[in-house]
Amino acid sequence: MTVTQSAPSTTASTTISEAPADSAADLLNAMAAMPAGHPSRASLRDRAIEAWLPLARHLAHRYSGRGEPTDDLVQTATVGLIKAVDKFDPERGVDFAGYAIPTIIGEIKRHFRDRTWSVRVPRRLQELRLAITEANATLTHSLGRSPQVADIAAHLGVTEEDVLEGLEGARAYNATSLSTPISADGSTELGDTLGGEDYEFELAETRVALGPALASLDEREQKILTLRFYGNLTQSQIADQVGISQMHVSRLLTKALTKLRGQLAADTI
Repeated sequence: MTVTQSAPSTTASTTISEAPADSAADLLNAMAAMPAGHPSRASLRDRAIEAWLPLARHLAHRYSGRGEPTDDLVQTATVGLIKAVDKFDPERGVDFAGYAIPTIIGEIKRHFRDRTWSVRVPRRLQELRLAITEANATLTHSLGRSPQVADIAAHLGVTEEDVLEGLEGARAYNATSLSTPISADGSTELGDTLGGEDYEFELAETRVALGPALASLDEREQKILTLRFYGNLTQSQIADQVGISQMHVSRLLTKALTKLRGQLAADTI
C-alpha cells in the first residue's frame, strides 16, 4: 500500500517502499511518525522487527551454552525485541539499540530466572549464579586458568561467602531423574542407589537395653525365653527339656516377659 508524500522528509506520508534503504532506524522513525491507527503502521512494525532480528540473535547467542536450547533463547530474545519496538519513542533522544539491548537482555534473564530452574531459589541467588557464570568465563580468559573463589569474589565485588552461596544455589538449576541409568549396561538406575528406611534402627536401643534386662531374670526364666524366642521351640518342647509341665512353662513365660517389660520401661525413663 502507498501513502502519498508531499516532502522528502521521513514522516507519516513516507511511502513504505521508499524508506531509505529500509534501514532499521528509518523504519522505526517512520513508524513512530504515523498515528496509532494508520493502516501502514503494522507493516512497518513487522519490517522493523525483521530488520533488528540480527541484534536479538546476537544477544541470544551470548547466553548459549548455559543449559538452554539456542532456539528457545532466540525466541525469548525476539519477544524482548518486539517489546522494545512497541515501546520505543524516538523523541526521547535515545537510539534504538541503546534502548533495545537492555530490554532484550532483561527478557533473556527473566527466562532463565522464571522457567529454567528445577527448584526455585531466591531471585538474588539466581542472578548471582548468572554473574558467577559470566565472571568465570571472563576470568578464565584473562587469567589463563580456572578462577578461584577469591578471584570471582574480587571480580564481582562480593564476599567469598556470597560466591560459595551462589555456587551452592546453582545446584538447584538442574534436576536429574531417578530413572537415569548409571551403570554401563543400563541395568542400574540412580533411584536404585538411594537407601530406604531402615526400621532396625528403631530397635537398636531396645537391643542394647535387652542385655541388662535379661540379666535380671533367674536362670530358668532366661533358659525358657531363650528356647522360646531364639530356639523357636513350642511350649511342649520347652516343658520336655526343662522337666516341668506345659502349663508351668506358660506361667513362667508370662512372668518373665512382664519382668522384661518393666525393666525396659524403667530404663527408658
